[in-house]
Amino acid sequence: MLGNISVFLLQTVFGILTFLLVLRFLMQWTRTSFQNPLGQMAMVLTDFMVKPVRKLIPPVKQWDLSTLLLALLMQLLLALLLSMLGGVPAMPLLWIWQAIFGVISQMVDVFFYAILLMAILSWVNPFSPIYGVLSQLSSPILNPLRQWLPQVQGFDFSALVALILLQMISRVILPSLAVGLF
Repeated sequence: MLGNISVFLLQTVFGILTFLLVLRFLMQWTRTSFQNPLGQMAMVLTDFMVKPVRKLIPPVKQWDLSTLLLALLMQLLLALLLSMLGGVPAMPLLWIWQAIFGVISQMVDVFFYAILLMAILSWVNPFSPIYGVLSQLSSPILNPLRQWLPQVQGFDFSALVALILLQMISRVILPSLAVGLF
């Protein structure tokens, strides 16, 4: 039981940190303003890690490589700790592979939740201040779909298609790739 609690706590803490780092990375990549509650939360909760690493690894254009590297490091450390708890022998290549897929999975989750919250807010309160942030954050996924999918009677189905595709990536494609190579 103590082992299960430890695994749960490690996955939760490292998952939240990775999610926040990925959110910060994607907000910078999409040039989403940090002058909102979501951006401020991501900055405040990750500054203690990002600022020192950014001195060593500066951003390249809109790519904040230090934040992305930290997200990978969080997932790598999680894989290492989980294998140590499980008594699994050292497999550094597997840990790196798991870290890469962990970060990609978190990116898919950020886009999924941004689109889902944006869709809900569009029904409830489309004038909410966070709506614009979510719209800008999800634009790399929704804009190509909006060009491809026509509106039907004024309804935009791009969010629904995006949510289905993101779930397919998260639940089918990523797990099969992660397991299939090792």
